[in-house]
Amino acid sequence: MKMDMNVIKHHLTDALLMGYSAGTLPEAFNLVVATHISLCDECRAQMHTFDALGGEVMEMSEIAALSPDSLMVTLALIRQDSADAVPICKPAPSNGIFPAPLRDYAGGDLDAVKWRKIGGGVSQAILKTDKGASARLLRIPAGTAVPGHGHRGTELTLVLQGAFYDEADRFGKGDIEVANEDMVHTPIAEEGMDCICLAATDAPLRFSALIPRIAQPFLRI
Repeated sequence: MKMDMNVIKHHLTDALLMGYSAGTLPEAFNLVVATHISLCDECRAQMHTFDALGGEVMEMSEIAALSPDSLMVTLALIRQDSADAVPICKPAPSNGIFPAPLRDYAGGDLDAVKWRKIGGGVSQAILKTDKGASARLLRIPAGTAVPGHGHRGTELTLVLQGAFYDEADRFGKGDIEVANEDMVHTPIAEEGMDCICLAATDAPLRFSALIPRIAQPFLRI
């Protein structure tokens, strides 16, 4: 039986979806979550559930006294949030691979990305986000392995094109791998097509080999 290669099998955790709904994630994680939600009906529905639960909690909260300038402060916060928000939008058009939230950050689709080679044929493009975490696009040539590494924090990796596999599983288009400090792996791009990923980390990676460790400060990973 032929396996359906387009079905999303790896989803966001409830903790990430709740953090996104509550607005407590760093900007880079928000970008990955919003991009995945644009592709995944299941996670989008779950996120709306958490939004509804959050609304119920607010309804049950005690009423607090307001300061005279509370309206002006609230309006200023809304304007700021609107400027910084990562939108949940429809998937990419048929002639592109980046969903709308990512296109806004990348300045276009794949052809607008300014890649920088980081060794072994792998290229990256760092996206501008706040300092809470970093976001980058990765282009891994088909059949190429990323240097083995562990994690000092959390790493989110969303596949946008192609696929990769590691010691945990296979990850195709729309799949997201959530790696933590317990995971050490060597991702390898599947044969047939370059693997394009959106990745976010809230701490530097822990590379196993010497050369990647030496280059790490310059590559900002």
